[in-house]
Amino acid sequence: MSPRDAEGHGTHTSSTAAGNVVGNVSFHGLAAGAARGGAPRARLAIYKACWGAHPVSGSCGDADVMKAMDDAVHDGVDVLSVSIGGPSETPGTLHVVASGVTVVYAAGNDGPVSQMVENSSPWLFTVAATTVDRMFPTAITLGNNQIVHGQSLYVGTQGREDHFHEVVPMVNSGCDPEYVNSSDVKGKIVFCITEDSLNPSATVTAVGQLVLENGGKGFIFTGYNRDNIVRWEPVTSKMIPFILIDLEVAYHILQYCISTDGTPRAKISLAQTTFGTGVPAPKVAVFSSRGPSAVYPGVLKPDIAAPGVNILAAAPQIPYYKEQLGGVLYHFESGTSMATPHVSGIVALLKSLHPDWSPAALKSALMTTALTTDNNGIPIQADGNPVKIADAFDYGAGFVNPTKADDPGLIYDIQPSDYLRFFDCTGGLGTNDSCTTPRASVVDLNLPSIAIPSLKAPQTVTRTVTNVGRQTNAVYRAVLQPPPGVEMSVEPSVLVFDAKRKAQSFKVAFMATRRFQGDYTFGSLAWHDGGSHWVRIPIAVRIVIQDLYSTVS
Repeated sequence: MSPRDAEGHGTHTSSTAAGNVVGNVSFHGLAAGAARGGAPRARLAIYKACWGAHPVSGSCGDADVMKAMDDAVHDGVDVLSVSIGGPSETPGTLHVVASGVTVVYAAGNDGPVSQMVENSSPWLFTVAATTVDRMFPTAITLGNNQIVHGQSLYVGTQGREDHFHEVVPMVNSGCDPEYVNSSDVKGKIVFCITEDSLNPSATVTAVGQLVLENGGKGFIFTGYNRDNIVRWEPVTSKMIPFILIDLEVAYHILQYCISTDGTPRAKISLAQTTFGTGVPAPKVAVFSSRGPSAVYPGVLKPDIAAPGVNILAAAPQIPYYKEQLGGVLYHFESGTSMATPHVSGIVALLKSLHPDWSPAALKSALMTTALTTDNNGIPIQADGNPVKIADAFDYGAGFVNPTKADDPGLIYDIQPSDYLRFFDCTGGLGTNDSCTTPRASVVDLNLPSIAIPSLKAPQTVTRTVTNVGRQTNAVYRAVLQPPPGVEMSVEPSVLVFDAKRKAQSFKVAFMATRRFQGDYTFGSLAWHDGGSHWVRIPIAVRIVIQDLYSTVS
């Protein structure tokens, strides 16, 4: 049993969290520049708890994971970055947080379906994934000299892209592995229009593999987003181009194929790198698991979002990366696993600035300063079908904003004893083998968010904030954005802090304006000091007549 990484997942995530600054890196020229982890001066301690060699994903036994966490606590780590997950919670993580260690977990990759968020225990810092302001446009030149664009990671041999090849359209049922395997695709570009919706299906993957095996020169296929193009990194990078297009582009290609007098042809150029405000970002990734939590519906999850799409990070020097990817030192991956170490690195930096802050305080500082608008000042969107304005179940408090977290103004702190007061647990190990049953209303746990899954009658929630701002004397006023259909008030609406009053409690009252069996609506509460501090928390409320009433159709 070797401690080395035989799969690549751990190397990628650890370099994202705390990799050194390395100049002039890229994936065969794509995304070229300097790479660095979130906290490059931090010391990495890596505990191998998952076993498996590429291409088989590693399996992570609960006992192995908890033993690794025990060792980490014993070794005195400050932050645990855990890019794994599953359908069940891990109550034993509570004792890790009780030891003063911030535990950052991935939200899961089962989006955009609701109620699929993983690792939703309130003491964990649960991270959703977003895109970044970088794209890889790939030009497709049709035989009539019309140029359309898709997305790919195609970096094949220079000069190969100068040649036109016959285009073979395969629409809907024609885009089938059996049909492709019986067709002559050698030397041709297969153009596939499918009714597949969000994530590329196994059928599309199988068709692409057959195009490659049968001597095809390219594979153009439709999709609703670009969040999963790394799936074809091994084949599209050096062998043949796999180009993702939307239905509008597909329509233009199909019209050309139908209307041309001769054989439809096209040539595919090498992928390029585009970045900056011309690429709206962040956008919540389609695969990022959404709330609400099925285990803890009274806990708003995920907590925050961070970059997790097409992330360039280090690759171990094992045969897969040497042979199939051309000996790369850095490669792309996507997932909430990639988003998690971004937050972990930021937490490490924040911990170095505020060594006395608890895990809850660190989480609060990042959540209450998170962004809800993108790089163009537009509300962050969430990929799906259709694309929509993101809400708290997509990205929690918003997109992580490390430059503001050092001075959040106020924090929502929680001591380990508070978790034990609310949950039927002893030292995080649990009684009756369960830590998922609240002993008291979880709504009053001092989280930097509020979730009310069953608002039948007027309900009041209590929170306490502590002034950690640079000004000892400060006055904060409440700014409310009530969820639609809900009346909301705060008492007191003004908080005054001084040397003697560093912590202040307040109550938030909620009342439904109408009585119905509804769905969640979203709002927020912010405390503003008239200056630079906006201490915002997300709110999710569901108005109901009857508890545990499924609205799934």
